[in-house]
Amino acid sequence: MQLEFFPSPSLMRYLAKLFIVRILAVLIMLVLVLQTLDLLSESGKIMGVPGNGEAQLWHYVSLRMPQLIARFLPYSVLLATIITLATLNQNSEVVAMKAAGLSAHQVLAPLLMTAGAISVVSFAFNEAVVTRTTGTLKAWQAVEYKPIPPDAKVRANVYLPDGPHILAAGAVSGTGALTRMDNVTWYRRDSTAMVLEQVRAPHATYANPGWRLDRPVSFDVKGTRRAELPSTIVAKGITPAQVAISKVDPDGQNFIELYRSIKALKAQGRRTGELEGKWWHKFSGPLAALLMPLLGAIAAFGLARSGQLLIRAIIGMALGFAYFVIDNAALAMGNFGGYPPLIAAWAPFLLFALVGETVLVRTEE
Repeated sequence: MQLEFFPSPSLMRYLAKLFIVRILAVLIMLVLVLQTLDLLSESGKIMGVPGNGEAQLWHYVSLRMPQLIARFLPYSVLLATIITLATLNQNSEVVAMKAAGLSAHQVLAPLLMTAGAISVVSFAFNEAVVTRTTGTLKAWQAVEYKPIPPDAKVRANVYLPDGPHILAAGAVSGTGALTRMDNVTWYRRDSTAMVLEQVRAPHATYANPGWRLDRPVSFDVKGTRRAELPSTIVAKGITPAQVAISKVDPDGQNFIELYRSIKALKAQGRRTGELEGKWWHKFSGPLAALLMPLLGAIAAFGLARSGQLLIRAIIGMALGFAYFVIDNAALAMGNFGGYPPLIAAWAPFLLFALVGETVLVRTEE
């Protein structure tokens, strides 16, 4: 039996079922609590917009819940690993499996196989659902929960330089000459980048050349004067083609779309290190679920009556949360150019896989 990685089919089904049930229970609990708190904090903003009602609240929930599921699924796997293994240890089931000749890796094999399947499902869910809902939610939030144009390519918080000046838009929709900007601000600056004037407008459309501001309001910074202006054209050096590649949201694009965006930005000579790190993380991120049984495995071994079960569970939890901290830190370092994108995305996973395996071998094997 020591030469076989997987235990008997009956034991595989038993352990996998225990694990899956606990993952779902923890995930549902976390998502419901966090969604309730999040909705309470945002409901005032949503209902404050004329015309919004209960339907908009449910629409917000439908957009926000996939983000919460994707974010907290690895945490759920970690907590479910510790609960499952601690329970098995407390009931001496691990002792029975060890007495039957199973190694520590064979005891963990059903959990690792289940976590691997969850990683695959997580990747598909992120690329097919989460990216779409994230892009829609950001665009909706950019217009402060007002109705947004029915355009699947809406982009939020776009900043476009035109010499020393800046054209900023809360949301951009459409393509080519039909490009439309909402919540627009034109910053007129001098050669030292000091803002001389701000011109705000609810909308802007392409005027070929330049962008026509609808009902603009000017604020003279030096004179502190506010004035309503007629329809004004600004930013004549900015074209719709520049707008199309000015804002790439890696969280709102799947890995195929993000790869194409990176190629387009590289062709324009733009820096893409941050986007490349996010692209690699689309593959390494879901594998966090596969890593959790290995990091939480310390809770399974050692005699429960020794009084160290709680300490082992805390150590397993600490290892799991340390992975998430290091993973976010490495990704941030990659965004600043401290690490190459490939290393920033994959180094934490490989490091903690070695740490988990080392702890498992030293404590049990």
